[in-house]
Amino acid sequence: MTFPTRPVLTGTFGMVASTHWLASAVGMRTLEAGGNAFDAAAAAGFTLSVVEPHLDGPGGDAPVIGHRAADGHTFVVCGQGVVPARATVDAYRALGVDEVPGTGHLAAVVPGAFGAWLDLLARYGTLPLADVLAPALGYARDGHPLLPGAAAAIGTVADLFRDHWPTSAAVWLPGGAVPRAGERFRNPDLARTFERLLAEAAAAGPDREGQIEGARQAFYEGFVAEAVDAFVAGTPVLDATGRAHTGFLRADDLAAWRATEEPTVAVPFAGVEVHKTGPWGQGPVLLQQLRILERLGIEDVVRDAVARGDDDDPQGPLVELVHVVVEVAKLAFADRDAWYGDAASVPLDALLSPAYAAERAHLVGSDADGEHRPGAPHGEWPRMARALVGARAAATAGVTAAPAAPGLGEPTVSPRGVTRGDTCHVDVVDRWGNRVSATPSGGWLQSSPVVPGLGFALPTRAQMCWVQDGLPASLVPRTRPRTTLSPALALGDGHGFAFGTPGGDQQDQWPVPFLLRHLLGGLDLQAAIDAPAWHSTHVHGSFHPRSHTPRGLVAESRLGPRTLAALAARGHTVTDAGPWSLGRLSAAGVGPDGWLLAAANPRGSHGYAVGR
Repeated sequence: MTFPTRPVLTGTFGMVASTHWLASAVGMRTLEAGGNAFDAAAAAGFTLSVVEPHLDGPGGDAPVIGHRAADGHTFVVCGQGVVPARATVDAYRALGVDEVPGTGHLAAVVPGAFGAWLDLLARYGTLPLADVLAPALGYARDGHPLLPGAAAAIGTVADLFRDHWPTSAAVWLPGGAVPRAGERFRNPDLARTFERLLAEAAAAGPDREGQIEGARQAFYEGFVAEAVDAFVAGTPVLDATGRAHTGFLRADDLAAWRATEEPTVAVPFAGVEVHKTGPWGQGPVLLQQLRILERLGIEDVVRDAVARGDDDDPQGPLVELVHVVVEVAKLAFADRDAWYGDAASVPLDALLSPAYAAERAHLVGSDADGEHRPGAPHGEWPRMARALVGARAAATAGVTAAPAAPGLGEPTVSPRGVTRGDTCHVDVVDRWGNRVSATPSGGWLQSSPVVPGLGFALPTRAQMCWVQDGLPASLVPRTRPRTTLSPALALGDGHGFAFGTPGGDQQDQWPVPFLLRHLLGGLDLQAAIDAPAWHSTHVHGSFHPRSHTPRGLVAESRLGPRTLAALAARGHTVTDAGPWSLGRLSAAGVGPDGWLLAAANPRGSHGYAVGR
């Protein structure tokens, strides 16, 4: 197999890696202007919301994990907005809605990304907001080359825009036509929104932090909140139910919300500590997998597979590596479905304990398991969502639900705008050793209509909540939907790296072989990113309509035909996804020798690392 596709970038000044070359360049520009990693991550994040509009928007969500090198402070900035105060289970049922639709006003939550970037800048940045926001404003005003994925998404939902979402048609169908991939695309309304936010910031006074707070108030308590309230409350829009609804989000929901700083959740693995968000997101599911894999003694299998170049031998270690990683993912994600969420207490210490990992490791057999097996980490069995209980019964009976589509982390979009598996990612390290990993997403152009005059859409993350009482991920006002967004840091003694990927439920699957090959197998960051990838579709999807494929395994063909056949012989339902198709990983950090490092995914052609 031929990898890596490019060298790991090495330097001493700064590194940025992201899912779009313009965002990486903007992050590096910010470092060159004297900013630190926190300034650069925010500048890149704002830019991603403009240049990857089918994956992210200014009204989306943005969990961020940061590490301040001066004192070792590692933290999460939670930019996941909450469920509106009026969005109760009874309110949905009164509308005849048993599942939150994946599109439209009913799924709208508080937009958290803008507040998260402002919070990161105020606490840890150094540059004025105007400098950090200027590149994104410029791309909105002057244009950027429209990505093929964005053009395809617009084309898929063009009739929805024309017939039902006129505010979206006005922005995304210039002159009434679907824009072509690569053409210069402008969003004048968004540019004017950014300009007005900066004007409000400047009016708050000369102080940097005061200006940031002025912009926050303009967004969450001023003209943005007022426009959101008027549109969501006053304009019914067609959604995935097939009917038009107004929504529950109001100005007071925005005013009551602020981004919060929280501790990370971490476990030791292979000489580093791997840091994730709390279980209001799916991040700890990666930590559970690492715990179980460590218990299973995966190190020897990884080293043998890497030493043999991941050769296509049906009796070789690669077959065992893929099989074990997939079976462990099934167990960890079953726990995610049963125990994670913001609406109830989560037994996280028990879920991450070595004793529980040992208990779960005993369930990994030599053949693919078709069961959905959440555990009882503190001696109590979970109360499962009705839809998952039904899916478990169907899987046991051999019934296959609609498969989740493989992909790079680009969205799977229906003509009604229902979207799965999409987001952006950025990693930054600066010359002082500060590191940031961020996964901005939501506010997708195809899933929610543009708010009139603002040029952006709202996040539809409430679709991840269950319209059922008593579950950790139940729909409960002012709680966070259990997001799939999952940035990460791996930190050692003076070294370590930020990493992550888009991909919905795959955001904590694709990084597992990457970490194993890098931390245990000795591959460098770029080679570990480039190596053939896979994931399980036995895992229940977090997005409407929650599809899954019992025993499903999606794999890149570079694993080899005999390896894929051997996995099928073990009971996996194998889908060959092509040679370069899965994941959009990137990473940036500090090596054990002190060099700054960065690497980015070659799949999909627009992820790049930059640095010096």
